[in-house]
Amino acid sequence: MPRIVVPSERPAMPTLPDTLCHLNGRTLPLRDAQVSVLDRGFLFGDGVYEAVPVYGRRMFRFDDHMTRLERSLSKLRIPNPHDRPGWLALLRQLVDAHLADDQMLYLQVTRGVAPREHVMVQGLEPTVFAMTNSMRPPSAEQRHHGVACVTARDFRWERGDIKSTSLLGNVLARQIAADHGAAETLLLRDGWLTEGSSSNVWIVHEGALLGPPKSEHLLESVRMVLMAELCDECGIAHNLRPLSEDDVRTADEVLITSAGREVLPVTRIDGEPVGHGALRGRPGPVYARLYEAYQRAKLVQCT
Repeated sequence: MPRIVVPSERPAMPTLPDTLCHLNGRTLPLRDAQVSVLDRGFLFGDGVYEAVPVYGRRMFRFDDHMTRLERSLSKLRIPNPHDRPGWLALLRQLVDAHLADDQMLYLQVTRGVAPREHVMVQGLEPTVFAMTNSMRPPSAEQRHHGVACVTARDFRWERGDIKSTSLLGNVLARQIAADHGAAETLLLRDGWLTEGSSSNVWIVHEGALLGPPKSEHLLESVRMVLMAELCDECGIAHNLRPLSEDDVRTADEVLITSAGREVLPVTRIDGEPVGHGALRGRPGPVYARLYEAYQRAKLVQCT
């Protein structure tokens, strides 16, 4: 017979923060938020999410994040529960209630609650959840010395273009890096670069910034558009094209970008230094210019 665990014997739960969150039209402490066990996000990972950086209590590239949210919801046939003014008001309430000026907003929409079956049940009321936490940017040491990454086969599903809450493949990929003391796992599908477990990956070749092309294997990120704009501002040539494993390993520079990491130099891959000559194993000049341009963008591209 299964053993009954009495309350005094249950493992200690981690202390949850008392910051406010949004759940289905209510604002309440995060530690008090609950969803049904029949929520399809809980049962299937049937939902999408966004992570929006906040600088000085203003959301960075809010419209771009909303465009991607709308695109992901459409691909999963989940109705968008709010228009953009509605999302903006909802998220601003959480930002204003938080103590930190720089934050990371997380919002999630699942298909809703229904008896368990695989078919996409229509007509449900989506479950809407949002929270915010203090921003944890890369350290000065990481920016000045770069980070180490490892490579792995991209074993995730074929629809990486949807920002889905079904992230087990990404979790497994990220754990590979953690097990090796690295910052990120760079993923290769049939010998071609796709992305990192939670970031976009770029290389620098002869002064130009290069990234993998858009496809169903990788997320069309907000930073893809941003990096193109920053390159234009800085006079840096840029292009999206297929990048082989050899392109990555012989690159002059390698960068990763994400909402939380912004833009970060990779200086070691699988234990080997990145780059050539005097800058081998050190952040390069293209990274330095793009980092400064990114900081300028944060001052003017917030809502």
